[in-house]
Amino acid sequence: MTSRNTYHHGDLRQAVLAAALDVIAAEGPGALSLRDLARRAGVSHAAPAHHFGDRTGLLTAVAAQGYGLLADALDGVDGLRERGVRYVRFAMEHPAHFQVMFQPELLRADDPDLVAAKDRASTELHTGVTGLPDVPDPRTAGIAAWSLAHGFATLLLSSNLDDPLTGRDPEEAFRALATLTFGTGAPGGPGAPEEVDGPENPPAH
Repeated sequence: MTSRNTYHHGDLRQAVLAAALDVIAAEGPGALSLRDLARRAGVSHAAPAHHFGDRTGLLTAVAAQGYGLLADALDGVDGLRERGVRYVRFAMEHPAHFQVMFQPELLRADDPDLVAAKDRASTELHTGVTGLPDVPDPRTAGIAAWSLAHGFATLLLSSNLDDPLTGRDPEEAFRALATLTFGTGAPGGPGAPEEVDGPENPPAH
């Protein structure tokens, strides 16, 4: 265990967050205990409360970090289909963040860092897309595209796609699914939905 004396102020906060992510990935957010996290991170018992206040504050910080990472993953990607691929990739690479981000009952909704990170992720989801041809309701089409990526990622993380995807790359499978669902105007090709409802009001799992 790393000595608490080796941590600087910022490193200590990150150490607690890293320990929290390990617990969430293994046991879910319900298993979090600030005292246990302090022990895991090798810091004083008071350190988690000092940085996060309480368990809700800690989970809110995890979600804010996750939205920031999602925004980074989507930055500069052309086309809604490829944004969907990046969304799925983010979920696979950051499953603990993904578990927490979309459970608003666990979070402090008005936290400034969380609000800013969600806004940034939403902006990235909306950037660079054009309207699907012959779609009377682009907003609904956008919700459909987001639901496709989010649902696929959720099924993937819960191992419900293990048999259907045996031997297939999940990202390529998602591209095929997006094309099958949206036809020639599949997200990522010419004519993806103009507006995609992003994580302003995400569904809880």
